[in-house]
Amino acid sequence: MNNPLVSVLMTAYNREKYIGEAIESVLLSTYNNFELIIVDDCSRDMTVSIAKKFEATDDRIKVYVNEKNLGDYPNRNKAASYAKGEYIMYLDSDDKTYPDSIEYCLNEMLEDSKIDMGMLCRIPELCGKILSPAESINHHFFCNQILIMGPGGTIIKKSFFDNINQYPEKYGPANDMYFNLKAASVGNIKYLCKEFLFYRIHEGQEANNGLSYLSNNYLYTKDALKELQLPLSKEQLNFLSLKSKRRFVHNIFKFLVESKSISQTYMVIKKCNFTVKDALQGIFH
Repeated sequence: MNNPLVSVLMTAYNREKYIGEAIESVLLSTYNNFELIIVDDCSRDMTVSIAKKFEATDDRIKVYVNEKNLGDYPNRNKAASYAKGEYIMYLDSDDKTYPDSIEYCLNEMLEDSKIDMGMLCRIPELCGKILSPAESINHHFFCNQILIMGPGGTIIKKSFFDNINQYPEKYGPANDMYFNLKAASVGNIKYLCKEFLFYRIHEGQEANNGLSYLSNNYLYTKDALKELQLPLSKEQLNFLSLKSKRRFVHNIFKFLVESKSISQTYMVIKKCNFTVKDALQGIFH
């Protein structure tokens, strides 16, 4: 088989309840020149068995099982390392894709060679538009937060993904947010307004980990404003830094009131190395 144009990457951990539907949704695609790479992260249920049954019936499916548990984003990067396609799309093993999703995303990307990444966007005026780094970053920070999108809502040139060092692995469930800022700061992004992902809501997903998001949302923003070559002025960067501190003060106080847990609140503050000076700067921002 010739190299596929698109690699669909599916990471899995204890997803026996959903992975069959996820795989079937890919196999129902109207586009055929794809590979489906499934990387299991040491599941303790029937996830691997289910995936291997599909692998035995379709040579476009490849199943890999990690020797040790890597965690969410390290496993996403691991999956990408197996990809042979020019483009990569992530589909989580508890979600589904629509029959025309791969074809739609690929056609949008092939319209212009300068597009590095396609991203699902629900803002009508941006439909089909290709924004430069300056346009994407400024719109995100000062108009609408268009870069808040998980891996399943993207299609990425594999070479671009590798050139910007793939996903970071230190921000927990917010690794994708740092990645999106990094991608937008150096690449051209096309905003796709047609829904191409069925995102399943259930109790066992990482999105429910509010405590982790509380700390990591602050940390990725703090680091991004310092580390990335964002096309913003010093004044804009300073404004956003103070705004982030103010938001953290609000969120940490809200968490304390709702959880009534001084120990957990302190743990988050300590993890973020958030000082009294930071708090005062945020409050009086």
